[in-house]
Formats: sequence, structure tokens, C-alpha cells
Amino acid sequence: MPGSIGEEVASMNKYSVIKGPCLTEKGDQLQESFGKAVIKVDRKANKVEIKEAVEQIFNVKVATVRTSKVRGKLKRVGRYMGRTPDWKKAYITLKEGKINFLEEL
Repeated sequence: MPGSIGEEVASMNKYSVIKGPCLTEKGDQLQESFGKAVIKVDRKANKVEIKEAVEQIFNVKVATVRTSKVRGKLKRVGRYMGRTPDWKKAYITLKEGKINFLEEL
């Protein structure tokens, strides 16, 4: 049984944890003034997995990780109503280093 004493729970691949940057005005302001980065992450990922993935991929030191679940919006196509999928985002406070998504685009 996973999670029992002496057994390790299989963690996610570090590249499947991070889905991409969340490029918004609020995210830009947080990065400029407080050194925080906002990224889209997998809905099943926890804070420890997110921290490890960011540190390994971007070569930075992470101080804290805060997560938020975002509900999908209702969309209408003609007479039919649909939904965009739910997703999760992470606010990452950095100790050292900087993540700049716009330079890589």
C-alpha cells in the first residue's frame, strides 16, 4: 500500500508538474515588486513537487509555494453551453535567482 511506513510514494515527473507560465499583468507586478513567479501547474501536483520541479528546471532557490485552484469558465458555442477545464496555479516566492518567461519567448 503506497504511503505505508518504509515505502515511497511515486512522485510526478518534474516536466509534467509545470504546464507553463501564467502571463498576466498581476503576475508581472508580483515578479517586479516582490520577486514572485506565477506558473500553471498540474492539478494533482502538491507544493513539495512544485518546489522541487522549479528548483531543478530553472536553477533557482524557492522560499515558499502557494497554490490556487481555478475553476473553468462557462463558454457558449451557439446554443450549447460548455466549460473550459479547471486548472491550478502556483505563486512561487524565490530566495535566489530570477525566472523571466518573456526572454525565452
